Amino acid sequence: MAFKLHGIKLPDRKTTEGMPSVKMPVPETVTIPTLMHIGKPVTPVVKVGTEVKVGTLIAEDAEALSAPIYSSVSGKVTKITDITVSDGNVVQAVVIASDGEMTIDENIQKPEINSKEDLISAIKKSGLVGLGGAGFPTYAKFTSEKPIETLLINGAECEPYITSDSTTMVERADEMQVAIENLAKYFNIKEVILGIEKGKDEAIKKMEELASKIPGMKVKVLPKIYPQGGEKVLVYHSTGKVIPNGKLPIDVGCVVVNCSTMAGIGKFILTGMPLVDRCITVDGGAVKEPKNVIAPIGTALKDVFDFCGGFKEEPFAVLYGGPMMGIAVPDLNVPVLKQTNAILALTKKETAVPKETSCIRCGACVTNCPFGISAPALTKAYNAKDAEAAMKAGAELCMECGCCSYNCPANRPLVQTNKLAKALVREYKAKEAK
Repeated sequence: MAFKLHGIKLPDRKTTEGMPSVKMPVPETVTIPTLMHIGKPVTPVVKVGTEVKVGTLIAEDAEALSAPIYSSVSGKVTKITDITVSDGNVVQAVVIASDGEMTIDENIQKPEINSKEDLISAIKKSGLVGLGGAGFPTYAKFTSEKPIETLLINGAECEPYITSDSTTMVERADEMQVAIENLAKYFNIKEVILGIEKGKDEAIKKMEELASKIPGMKVKVLPKIYPQGGEKVLVYHSTGKVIPNGKLPIDVGCVVVNCSTMAGIGKFILTGMPLVDRCITVDGGAVKEPKNVIAPIGTALKDVFDFCGGFKEEPFAVLYGGPMMGIAVPDLNVPVLKQTNAILALTKKETAVPKETSCIRCGACVTNCPFGISAPALTKAYNAKDAEAAMKAGAELCMECGCCSYNCPANRPLVQTNKLAKALVREYKAKEAK
């Protein structure tokens, strides 16, 4: 496995860097999907007409890999309906009409933690998932019997525009401290590394102050490159360890947790309040007033953009996340999700893609891939529907960072084809397993 230490250089475009977060007004309604995590959808435990408060459990599945979901507002359930989420899946969603009061559920209480098992249970109950965008249920990262040598906190935030994580590090260091101390104590973790890109001066200063209070913790200031925040890349650049293909960070003694997720763990330990809102960066050339916004989960993107002054011109594309790995949304009625770290409204100029031409075999895709994957080889395998060839070409290593497409002088949709090749491999493996 070949890592490229240099990565690629991207324009920052971080308009909201250094802006404190601001809480938006309570929306009239929220639409909360039952799938906001890697795993199975959870099942609603409320019905139409049920009165809910902030922090009321509205959906869960205690058995499957999942994360419970809680009401982000107080009010009444008006509908349980099917919606199409960003990956094209149709799932149930709980629609709640807010009463505007944001009354806290009286059952909210601090968890009692006296053991590793108590801490895992608390993290599961919190509803936390990877808040950097991946959405993997956080508690599941701590269920392995393998020892954790290094707790690696991901504060890289390497995509253009996005500053919600650096804002969280500045504003919620105290909550991060509580989470780190509990994890270190109950999992006997001796080394804690916070990886953060160079240039985030305020966040670096705050995290270095935090590290001075926690034995075994250090801040690793990393080169300003993309995709620095990719899990395998971050582990390698922060610890020197290589995660083999098909393996997880825990297989090399690491657990990687996003910095905003870490703050969420600390908040739950301190207050018992589960994940009900998100700090999201609202930016893009079409947005009148870019901001870092605290929004209730389930808020329609339209309401968030309206809070930011609306649009100064019609957006050509609206994305969940950043311009490299973000997902285009079909309309502005889709909701803020647990794993939403940014919403971007981009102009036609910002999204302009020159006409696609034939591959010139320049090798820029291979040179700039963090894993040295040959995108042309993957394309050839996919076009032939040859799953075995796709595996040999490294399909499963691809993290869909977009470095190949970004550097392709022929403007070929390489990352999209890579994604299709990965799906081909998954289908092949599923058939082989039967």
